[in-house]
Amino acid sequence: MHLERTLQQRQWKWKVSFWLVAILLVICGLLSLSVGEIWMLPWMPQGELEKQLLWQLRMPRLIAAMAIGAALAASGAVLQVLLGNPLAEPGVLGISGGASLALVILLFLLPWVPGPWLTMLVAMGGALVFTFLLVSLARMRRVSTTRLLLIGVALGILSGAVVTWAFYFSDDLSQRQLMYWLMGSVGGVSWSHLSVLLILFPALVWLCTRGKQLDVLMLGDIHARQLGLDVPALRWRLILVIALLVGASVALAGVIGFIGLVIPHLLRLALGAENRFLLPLSAGFGALLLAVADVLARVALPTAELPVGVVTTTLGAPVFIWMLLRSQVE
Repeated sequence: MHLERTLQQRQWKWKVSFWLVAILLVICGLLSLSVGEIWMLPWMPQGELEKQLLWQLRMPRLIAAMAIGAALAASGAVLQVLLGNPLAEPGVLGISGGASLALVILLFLLPWVPGPWLTMLVAMGGALVFTFLLVSLARMRRVSTTRLLLIGVALGILSGAVVTWAFYFSDDLSQRQLMYWLMGSVGGVSWSHLSVLLILFPALVWLCTRGKQLDVLMLGDIHARQLGLDVPALRWRLILVIALLVGASVALAGVIGFIGLVIPHLLRLALGAENRFLLPLSAGFGALLLAVADVLARVALPTAELPVGVVTTTLGAPVFIWMLLRSQVE
């Protein structure tokens, strides 16, 4: 009787959380469309200027922020299960660095600005290489979770070093483009860039529906195989989808860190580790966090706009330190 009541209470918490994030997303979306140099009511734009500002600038920016936040948070939640590490996240493990490194090489080699589909494919390739390397190391018994985290940090440092070399040898135009990818921003997203979401959204939906399989995978490979789960096939499908999501996110907005780390971990602490609920809820709160960070980036300074990647790093770094201390990582 007590167990049944506990399960009912947990189910109620999940349902309340879904309703909460849905309401907050609507409120944040309206706020994001309203604030800026020109404040407006998004449902009543006054004049042609406000209509152009709403539909050509703020709307694609909001959609991109929510899509990227959802993709990064869901990817972080899955990586934490795949690697068995609560500190796993595309940015911390260097996967975002791999995507940005591939894009930096592309921007450095090509004399023209590549289109959104080419940038997504190149970023996906870089993310896939780094993800493959990390998951392969994680499956080796000689590599502990602590060492895996350090390897990811080292890969991120390596990609940063290559980006620094690219800065040194690039001209002024290339440097501005490189700064865009390095700091992270959704300010330059247009409707043409959002064509990438035609792949990102189906991949994100597919990833969020893998919760039950991940719950089985958490029991261990042997038990998962006994329950009929094709573990190697599932693991590689998840790797490919994560690489696609991270690559598309970096192609749209550059490197944005800590969303995939903070959101899934805090939700696990607050609500539990049921991945069938955790994955879609992580996507919702990830979309909310990046949309809020984008609003803060636009209003924090009266005369300038902060890169949203700087805002998420500022918010996420203290939480990351707290998580390290809490898990007693040595």
